[in-house]
Amino acid sequence: MEAAAYWNHLRTPETYLGYVRSEHFASPAAGVALDESRVYKFPASLRVNHWALAGEWTIGPEKVVLARAGGIIAFRFYARDAHLVLSSGSREPIRFRVLLNGESPGRSQGVDIDEDGNGLLLDGRIYQLVRQHDAVHEQTLEITFLEPGAEAYAFTFG
Repeated sequence: MEAAAYWNHLRTPETYLGYVRSEHFASPAAGVALDESRVYKFPASLRVNHWALAGEWTIGPEKVVLARAGGIIAFRFYARDAHLVLSSGSREPIRFRVLLNGESPGRSQGVDIDEDGNGLLLDGRIYQLVRQHDAVHEQTLEITFLEPGAEAYAFTFG
C-alpha cells in the first residue's frame, strides 16, 4: 500500500487548489471568483501539470468547495501515484468516481477506490486515487463528486 515516491519518473509537483498558493488553474472563465460560488468549465485540453474545475465551485484561500452535485476536478499529471487531500464539509459521506484518461482505472486504482473508480469521502485526509503498475506516463485524472460539499485542498504525487 505504501511505497516511496517514484522519483525517477515524478514530473508533477504538489499542487494546492486554494487561491493563496494555487498554480496552473486552467478553467476558462472571465476570471476566477474568489470566495464566491461560480460555475466553471473545462478547457478544450489540459497541459501537463495543469488542473481545472467543471461545475459550481467556490475557490477559497486554502481549498475549493463543491456547491452542487456532479462537480469535477481534472488534473493532467506525470507520476506513478496521484493523491488528493479531501474533506467533507457537511460531515456526510460523499460518493465520488475517478476516471483515468476517460476510463475506469482498473488495475491502476489507488487504495481509496475500486477498479471501477468508485470511492467514498468520509474523513478529512489524503486519498490515494491512482497507483500505476505499468510504465509511468502522462495521464488525465478526473474526479466527479456525486453529492455537494466536497472540499479539495491539494494534489500530491509519488
